[in-house]
Amino acid sequence: MKKQNTHSKTFMLVGLGILTAIIIVLQVVTTYFPTKPFAITLALIPIVIGSAVYGAGAGAYLGAVFSVVVLIMCAAGADAGGAMVFYANPAMCILLCMLKGSAAGFVAGLIYNAVSKKNQILGAVLAAFSAPIVNTGIFVIGLMIFFRDTLAAWAGETDILLFVIMGLTGVNFLVELGVNMILCPVIVKVLNAIKR
Repeated sequence: MKKQNTHSKTFMLVGLGILTAIIIVLQVVTTYFPTKPFAITLALIPIVIGSAVYGAGAGAYLGAVFSVVVLIMCAAGADAGGAMVFYANPAMCILLCMLKGSAAGFVAGLIYNAVSKKNQILGAVLAAFSAPIVNTGIFVIGLMIFFRDTLAAWAGETDILLFVIMGLTGVNFLVELGVNMILCPVIVKVLNAIKR
């Protein structure tokens, strides 16, 4: 019994290590895609996989890794929109970023765990669907509450909420959601292979 428990912990540590590396690489690479003002988040895919395989706590950890990489890229100026938000209010940017990434992984894990008991494919679909919604939703709410002055300067004459949804996050959110939904069958196959 103890040997199997040690094997499970080792399997989890190795899996989380691999997913951590994938998240770092994906987020750094996608920061340089021409999707301004904010980078697209393809790192949500390994976050969803990790949260489904290892649970909501692992999802929160992987989301936190993603958040730290985003913050580093913002502070370095690699993500133009993120840098503007970061330098407008660094403490709130750090709090918002850590919250949105961790929550995206945690919620995806909770949803997968609850739904996959009855239908694994539906669980994976809903987990993949929830991650970009939680990530972008918390980001938009945080921008509207804590960065209103920065947004007003960016938006000019445009309504701030319309500007945030359509101008800042709209395209990125749709791409993130689409990629997650397209790759969902891959997630399910990976989960099935791991559980065998």
